[in-house]
Amino acid sequence: MGTAGGRREALTVVALCIAWYTLSSASNVVGKLAMTEFPYPLTVTMVQLLSVVVYSAPAFALCGVRREPEYPRSYYWRMLVPLAIAKFFTTLFSQVSIWKVPISYAHTVKATTPLWTAALARVLLGERQPRGVQVALLLIALGVAVASATELQFHALGLAAALASAALLSLQHIFSKRVMRDTGVHHLRLLQKLGGLALVLLLPVWAVCEARGAAGSAWGGAGGAGGARLAADGALAWLQALAAFSVLSRVSPLAYAVASAAKRAAVVGASLLLLRNPAPPLNLAGMALAALGVLAYNRAKLQARTHSPHARPLLPV
Repeated sequence: MGTAGGRREALTVVALCIAWYTLSSASNVVGKLAMTEFPYPLTVTMVQLLSVVVYSAPAFALCGVRREPEYPRSYYWRMLVPLAIAKFFTTLFSQVSIWKVPISYAHTVKATTPLWTAALARVLLGERQPRGVQVALLLIALGVAVASATELQFHALGLAAALASAALLSLQHIFSKRVMRDTGVHHLRLLQKLGGLALVLLLPVWAVCEARGAAGSAWGGAGGAGGARLAADGALAWLQALAAFSVLSRVSPLAYAVASAAKRAAVVGASLLLLRNPAPPLNLAGMALAALGVLAYNRAKLQARTHSPHARPLLPV
């Protein structure tokens, strides 16, 4: 029975990963098209957060999701509010990056997440990385540098936004996993809670910065197909976040990092195929080198944990 249960769980994770890769690829392609016609990243971010809040409610009833636990007030402000703010800015920076640069390049830069993870481990835990990990991090940095130097549509703001998104995503993985472990909250409930908090906290910023311009653009002709594309982007973003949280809740941070690296490769391939962005051979080589570095990083971290059975790493690898 145990073997059958393990096999069933493994098949579930594989199915969730396939859904995650497909939905993420579709979300990025549709988001790129939406941002091209409707260049309001704050508004697109707010639509995605609103979709998380609205669509999650019927999913709770359909899946019989358990009730949300009571959070102590101090825990709420210490953990959930910072996580919500990080979620908002991760989504915002991700939108800015795919708006300003090709999706393939944006996701290559986001492959620097292990670099941020290693830096956090050094700063927060004083953890020194073994030689194999250092070599893998060097491969990632070199791959991103080659891809940046040969990117035909390079944009400094797009690069900065992708780097910021990768750094914040690393922090989100750390503390989302910790909240689920500390409170026993269902991953769907946590996803909706963070989306709702981010929506409320950042609504005044959106109202001041973009509300008027976005409304004028919508009424002035960006509606219709553009509005439908924006709504589709919100729905796809919710579905891919749902799949990502479902995978995160079932696997270790290491397995999630490997799955996330494979997802980026799938998104890069889908974007090059569907959007037909020009990519010189050296640019593709840089992307491949960064992906290879991520896989080497995960392998080196796994070996380090195998050789140190008493180690208890708190950061995702």
